[in-house]
Amino acid sequence: MRIGGLQKNTLIDYPAKLACTIFTMGCNFRCPFCYSGDLVFEKGGIIPEETILSFLKERKDFLEGVVICGGEPLLQPDLESFISKIKDMGYLVKLDTNGSNSVGLKNLIEKKLIDYVAMDIKNSKDKYYLTAGTEFNIEEVEKSINILKDGDIDFEFRTTVVPGFHEKRDFSLIAEWIGGEKINYFLQGFKAGGNIDASLNNSLPYPDEELIKIKESIAPYFNSCRIR
Repeated sequence: MRIGGLQKNTLIDYPAKLACTIFTMGCNFRCPFCYSGDLVFEKGGIIPEETILSFLKERKDFLEGVVICGGEPLLQPDLESFISKIKDMGYLVKLDTNGSNSVGLKNLIEKKLIDYVAMDIKNSKDKYYLTAGTEFNIEEVEKSINILKDGDIDFEFRTTVVPGFHEKRDFSLIAEWIGGEKINYFLQGFKAGGNIDASLNNSLPYPDEELIKIKESIAPYFNSCRIR
């Protein structure tokens, strides 16, 4: 495992659970607004897997869950065995993913190695490549969406709302694409600073009132639609 960071405590990354967050190195997307460039481009030191596991053993009577994010965790060839060790300690595991590896996602779900999935929806389909910063097989993303919608694992979809990349119309298209009566969907405000595309470092996020209008316009498509 190539692990680039550890947040020892979080009350917000795993819904209703006290958790820690493990950050894996590497990503196959190049989202211009991403502020985790050191992880995406695999810069900085690697935390040994043994260090992480030792920490989890020490905290197993305190923490409830472990969040694995990135980068893109499903790029890690040792992810399954790593999660197995975490599950053996009794932890719940949440996976954050861009959905580009449907086979890997399905495998973890079928083996009951993950308990919750948060999948990024980058944009409407016609603007997906622009927002992801690279070309890839969007059918993989659609397969991942359907795996989650048709399965019984707890999950959420989420979109980071970025001026210049998203318009109100895009969210109507996203809602028609991924919506459903059991779907929980989150809109996340863009954070300027340290972005992969340095020209975005001084950009202003959408005002809260605009996010509220977007949320209200698409809420009927979902079980829950909220701003995070």
